Amino acid sequence: MGNGNKFFEAMERDIMNLDISETERNKLLRNFLHLKEQKINLMITGATGCGKSSTINALFNTEVAKVGVGVDPETMEITKYELNNLVLWDSPGLGDGKEADNRHAKNIIKKLNEKDENGNLLIDLVLVILDGSTRDLGTSYELINQVIIPNLGEEKEKRILVAINQADVAMKGRYWNYEENKPEPQLVDFLNEKVESVRKRIKEGTGINTEPIYYCAGFKEEGEAQCKPYNLSKLFYYILNNTPEEKRLSYVDNMNSNSEMWEDDDDLQDYKAGIMEGFGSAIIQGIGKGASIGGEIGAIFGLRKVGAFVGGVFGAAGGFFKGLFGGW
Repeated sequence: MGNGNKFFEAMERDIMNLDISETERNKLLRNFLHLKEQKINLMITGATGCGKSSTINALFNTEVAKVGVGVDPETMEITKYELNNLVLWDSPGLGDGKEADNRHAKNIIKKLNEKDENGNLLIDLVLVILDGSTRDLGTSYELINQVIIPNLGEEKEKRILVAINQADVAMKGRYWNYEENKPEPQLVDFLNEKVESVRKRIKEGTGINTEPIYYCAGFKEEGEAQCKPYNLSKLFYYILNNTPEEKRLSYVDNMNSNSEMWEDDDDLQDYKAGIMEGFGSAIIQGIGKGASIGGEIGAIFGLRKVGAFVGGVFGAAGGFFKGLFGGW
């Protein structure tokens, strides 16, 4: 049983134990079931060697080779992984030669324009992973500027996230503090410059504002030293907050349950609190919708406020998040 199942069971118990009318309880339960049934479709793309598989493994505690896999029959080269209500579309990026690149581009464009049964675009969010160990990102810019962004439909800025993986080897392994699993100041400066360069290139090429981040997925090739991820919480924070609110709970059942994976981040923000807030707002808005107690739903589930949201503890369900983030 997935961790999310325990979370959903606890949420349902919380609703059943509320001292409210049967009518209001039924409204909350209907809204809860609607949230629980939502699916999220996340496309992950990037050049060979950028670390797509290791990123999927780190975020979602699975080995992509062992989960339910299917090649998209319409495109043949976009691989589909179904993890409960989370559907991952793993697409090759560019850089495999002109003929292959043309084929990859057509497949990506076709998938980005596909619609679901309700007539909405199927893909909710595209995560483009860049290889932080290389200076030559020309093919990645071509992928982003000429293939992905022109085919994102409306609200393009909300449907793309650019992340630079392998931050630990961005300067050929120099200035990475392996003992503390974080970059030294020289490397931080280098990575921030890279982030700004990527942001500017995308803005110049498309007019679209993006907010690239850097991280390290942590997993290495077989036979090499393993290390913990860095900025994985930050990466997931941005994924969650670019996901439509009503679909955010689709991630709960698949988040990596190893609290060590979420420990090491930069000091710019408390991303774990931000993740809690992201899930919390989804629950409050989604469950309280249409119920006369909607405005107080946060108080009912014990939502804590310190200035703004610091995180959500929803009765018994809060234990899931406490365990996930090591007693945060």
